[in-house]
Amino acid sequence: MLHFDIQEFDDPTLKNSGINMDNAFLQMLDDARGIAGIPFTITSGYRSQIHNQKVGGVSNSSHLVGKAADIKVGNGSERYIILNALIKAGFKRLGVAQSFLHCDNDESKANSIWTY
Repeated sequence: MLHFDIQEFDDPTLKNSGINMDNAFLQMLDDARGIAGIPFTITSGYRSQIHNQKVGGVSNSSHLVGKAADIKVGNGSERYIILNALIKAGFKRLGVAQSFLHCDNDESKANSIWTY
């Protein structure tokens, strides 16, 4: 990975759990970061079942299998740049919230864009 440190994806309750991230997902995210040309701040990567429940994640969250991340966004311009880069990198599952963007490449789920 060129633009990320694997610890950025750690579950806050499990040190070094970022190693559970899916390599294909990380490559796509790294590609998106290169396309965007701006830093991505990861607010959630890999999640244990316990942490996922604590933060209100769905029971089949892609975070549980290391195929998802949430990226902090500060304003509309930054949101547009990051969303555009994620789409260009091939992400087809995107969630849009006021303060973050969710992306995943979980092939067991339908392509979708949703809001929080």
